[in-house]
Amino acid sequence: MADPPPDPAATPPGTVCLSPSLHWTQAGQWAAVSENLAVEEPLTIEIAYERLGQSVRRLLAVTMRTPGADEDLALGFLFAEGLIERMDEVIGGSPAELNSRGEKIAAWTTTLRASPREDLQRVSRSLITSSACGLCGRSSLAGLPLRPVAAATPGSTWPVALLAALPDQLQRRQTAFARTGGSHGAGLADRRGELVLVREDVGRHNAVDKLIGAALRQNQAFAGCALVLSGRASFELLQKAAAAGIPVVVAVGAPSSLAVQLAHSAGITLVGFARGHRCNVYTHAGRLHSPVGAPTAEATSI
Repeated sequence: MADPPPDPAATPPGTVCLSPSLHWTQAGQWAAVSENLAVEEPLTIEIAYERLGQSVRRLLAVTMRTPGADEDLALGFLFAEGLIERMDEVIGGSPAELNSRGEKIAAWTTTLRASPREDLQRVSRSLITSSACGLCGRSSLAGLPLRPVAAATPGSTWPVALLAALPDQLQRRQTAFARTGGSHGAGLADRRGELVLVREDVGRHNAVDKLIGAALRQNQAFAGCALVLSGRASFELLQKAAAAGIPVVVAVGAPSSLAVQLAHSAGITLVGFARGHRCNVYTHAGRLHSPVGAPTAEATSI
């Protein structure tokens, strides 16, 4: 039996709004309607810590995101940027209406137990990052954390059909997308093909950051899981997967050339165009198996 469609009532409050619009009908007439839109608002991501007996509060980035799960978004951002590696490095977090510059804007401040690991000059964004940008404004790609995953073993392979079906399963869990058609989804699937976590946002990279942050808070392991993406697989999304040590990334769309290069070097199995019962495998196909055996080519279409 097919899974039921997403329940619109399950959409978190504040993530969807109504907007008047004009609809051009097939009959060649205008109709006044109200449309559901995915909310997009700025959020300042900051950190606070003690240094030489002084309290320090630093602004790292301003990102355009869908409100909600801001703590997860901030944690995932800090993790992907190499500022934290574990939750025990975090004391807590708090929202604010003013950022450290005194600007009236929603902010989330994560308090660390010690000074951050990464050079803040390389991490700090000089520009507002859009909901489509994961690395915009970063002064250098040097220092981005990568955790090469372990090579596949006979007991760690994935059924091809299971991976190919994950994007459809993710879409059935995307309540905001069902209402607006304007949000991206990211899911974390276990080896049984069950989505243990799902997050949505107007930004692809925000959705992944929220997913990773939620996994950190819930002590959900990344090893043995697959990251499922509702769109294409770009470099910054593969970097976040590599930072977490996620061995498999499955996308409904195409990967970029740099994403394929990163997946190859990090040991990640990258699957694209996963729709229904079909998919393309771009790297480390030996982690997959099917009734006729594992593919031998580095890249293959199934």
